[in-house]
Amino acid sequence: MRSFVYQMMPSRVIFGAGCLEKLPEEMERLGASKALVLSTVEQRRIGLEMVERLGARAAGLFDRAVMHVPIETAQAAREEAKRLGADCCVTVGGGSTTGLAKAIALVSELPILAVPTTYAGSEMTPIWGLTENGRKTTGRDARVLPKTVLYDPCLTVTMPAMLSATSGMNSIAHCVEALYAQEANPIVSMMAEEGIRALAGSLPVVVKEPGNLEARSEALYGAWLGGIALGAAGMALHHKLCHTLGGTYNLPHAETHTVVLPHAAAYNAAAAPEAMTRVARALGTGSAAEGLYDLAAALGAPLSLAGLGMKASDLDQAAGIAAQNPYYNPRPVTRDGIRALLQNAFEGRRP
Repeated sequence: MRSFVYQMMPSRVIFGAGCLEKLPEEMERLGASKALVLSTVEQRRIGLEMVERLGARAAGLFDRAVMHVPIETAQAAREEAKRLGADCCVTVGGGSTTGLAKAIALVSELPILAVPTTYAGSEMTPIWGLTENGRKTTGRDARVLPKTVLYDPCLTVTMPAMLSATSGMNSIAHCVEALYAQEANPIVSMMAEEGIRALAGSLPVVVKEPGNLEARSEALYGAWLGGIALGAAGMALHHKLCHTLGGTYNLPHAETHTVVLPHAAAYNAAAAPEAMTRVARALGTGSAAEGLYDLAAALGAPLSLAGLGMKASDLDQAAGIAAQNPYYNPRPVTRDGIRALLQNAFEGRRP
């Protein structure tokens, strides 16, 4: 007999080509009239376009979002929002920008309207993360969940092929972990499997044909499902490892998820057979771990931590950090087990 808990995430989602046009009315719907627009330095141009689009509804642009949300950047953004008298945040970009908005909302409760341009999926989760003194801390808080998300696939067309590949693999990681997380349930599992299927089918087309809007839309749909699944079911070993590697060694976020995912799946395979069956089915392969590795390889994505700049001399320390206060995981987390997993990921071995 089934027994589970399913907590719905109260976000409003507008999905479809051209839906960005609805941003002003969505701000009005929230009773907001003065938005602080957030972006990275690299996406300053689209951030300025957003400010221009909002006109008098824009309080200004903060374009210093970076990976892993350093506490110094979060504090600067919080101060800027306060100085400008912003009553909401509009994010344009991926997980770095959304993460920065969450850091603001965590202490101010300013509502977030997210406009994703990657497949990060963090716009659908109440999970925040901050990095201080080389350690990344994460938590869950309903205040940081964006109130409204506008998924416009037209905004992803200029995303470089490699970012599309790694961002998409990151979203697949959300789906995979949701299948065996502590709060996994039948509803989330259906969404997670569908998300893997949508991403695995669309990403190869996106990489080969960057202008294919149909494939872009399918990938964005998969990313949305991955975000919902992760937000509802939580995280396990894979995300713990990636947070350790990213926060402590400043490895690139999506690329690290891409490299670690097949090895995390292999580590948990025997302890989560039903989840791995769903992953393999969605990928159209016989093995979840092998299928994830092969998909990353087919996309031309990085396959080793060494290729991302990780040093072999840091593997012991990383294993020790990850084994401390680990997330829930279907297979017990041991330092030796994590050390072996990291060695395989460092060398880029096929599981």
